[in-house]
Amino acid sequence: MLLRRVITALCLAAFALAAIFLLPIWGFAVTFGVAAGAGVYEWSGFLRVPNKALRIGYVAIYAALIGLIFVSEGLYSPIIQTVGVVWLGAIVLVLVYPRGRSLYTRSWLIGLVGQLLMVGAWCSLMAIREMPSGQYWLLWLLVLTTATDVGAFFSGRALGRRKLAPSLSPGKTWEGAFGGLLLASSMCLTALFVFSEWSIFAALILTIGLIVVAVFGDLFESLLKRATGLKDSGGLLPGHGGVLDRIDSIIAVLPLLAWALLT
Repeated sequence: MLLRRVITALCLAAFALAAIFLLPIWGFAVTFGVAAGAGVYEWSGFLRVPNKALRIGYVAIYAALIGLIFVSEGLYSPIIQTVGVVWLGAIVLVLVYPRGRSLYTRSWLIGLVGQLLMVGAWCSLMAIREMPSGQYWLLWLLVLTTATDVGAFFSGRALGRRKLAPSLSPGKTWEGAFGGLLLASSMCLTALFVFSEWSIFAALILTIGLIVVAVFGDLFESLLKRATGLKDSGGLLPGHGGVLDRIDSIIAVLPLLAWALLT
């Protein structure tokens, strides 16, 4: 299982880096639009829709939205800000779980939130990619989310004792979360200090804040799986489960990073 997880992660990393640094902007938009579309299809599983045609229709709505946004002007910023606020609400739901059940068990609301979060993640990718140093910020983001995940995985296995959120994700521990924070912050803060002009205070706030958000992104997907009785969002990625299981932290961090860079 661990070997398959590592091989899949390396393949995904190579694919993502090639897309970020080698593709023109339209190719980047299409590639990550299609990749996120797989996540949208998996998200439709949270809606308890009765057949595959409706799930494909849900993905078609997403595709139409990002296509419209791509050919329009000036839509990235307001969408990113809106989705950033939605993620703050999602964090609140995780903190008060199992209270708030009347919200995350309503299929129409989860369907709307899913479209907002996935479209917002794509808009954030595009907005960051179009910045002068956008490709390197996307690399920095991938390092942050990957290091958070890897640090949590190995430190949790070695030292994990105290459960982080036992009612949502019994396998996660405080020791794992701290290990992820330590690994990701050491790598990403070093990069900001060396390659950017961010102040020490701003770099600390940005890095630690996004690491915390990455953890909550993972927990929010766990909340939705708990509410619908799903073990994994899908089975497309060997060793990882579904696409959403791999990108849940990324789609949470993206709009907040884009928001920070745009302001």
